[in-house]
Amino acid sequence: MNRKRIGKTDVYVSEIGLGTAPLANLYKKVPESQAIATIQRCLEADITLFDTAPVYGGGVAEKRLGAALAGVERDRFVISTKVGDSSESEQQWNVDKEWDFSHDGIFRSVEASLKRLKIDWIDIVLIHDPDHHHRQALDESYPALVELKEQGVIKAIGVGMNWWQPLYQFANEAEFDCFMMAGQYTLLVQDGLPLMNLCQEKDIGILAAGVYNSGILATGPKPGAKFLYRDASPEILERTRRIETICNRYDVPLKVAALRFPAGHPATSSLVVGTSSPSRIDDYLSALQWPIPAELWADLKDEGLLSEDAPVL
Repeated sequence: MNRKRIGKTDVYVSEIGLGTAPLANLYKKVPESQAIATIQRCLEADITLFDTAPVYGGGVAEKRLGAALAGVERDRFVISTKVGDSSESEQQWNVDKEWDFSHDGIFRSVEASLKRLKIDWIDIVLIHDPDHHHRQALDESYPALVELKEQGVIKAIGVGMNWWQPLYQFANEAEFDCFMMAGQYTLLVQDGLPLMNLCQEKDIGILAAGVYNSGILATGPKPGAKFLYRDASPEILERTRRIETICNRYDVPLKVAALRFPAGHPATSSLVVGTSSPSRIDDYLSALQWPIPAELWADLKDEGLLSEDAPVL
């Protein structure tokens, strides 16, 4: 598994990372044994980046990750977790979130994560979805994380959001090491390309999440397919059909092209994908090896389905 450096830090991440929200019963009930088996399969496959958050099951994901990694040499894995959400509800995704981006709140959050994860330091800490708290995140959360970084408690500082525009602002306002951006630079949507280019210029690593745009790029344009957490519109379904037609022309599954596309940009450090199935890890590994001819990307650009300026593999 290839490794890429996060910004100017000494943190190196595998080209695929595991998003652990599904391990905390996000979509369905997942036995702890299955969650641990999924994490162990990642380690066997040399996938070393694990992305989590206190909000995932009110700490369940972090606890399961800590249990699975207990006894594993610390330099064999990289942990990315988040700060800003103070709720302890195991059904947090169904209730209003309680945000705390204060200086002291960040310290409390990191301390609690360290205990749940059973580790002494965290590789990457992301300010989690500060959509309506931009100023506080910059004035209080960021300085707190800088202090923790100087103390050696964390190694890299970032922000994780669904939208690229506020991340673009953050990139110009402080010295961040990485960003997690979900669903804004994919085979279907390249709106986040300006951020990708800025991050390449500033040496800010991108953890690319939401590469399937909530599902449609994995399932294909079937009825009920999800796009950005909602049912896909007729226009999105038709655009996806056109992309899939070109992929089929070159015997490349749509979901393979979708996984591989974001990695073509030099700013991408890792592709963060979520699953609660050990066998799905093998699917991701196979996708990394699938041959994709340059003509596929060229045809997508010729058809206006891919930004002309988007770098490709």
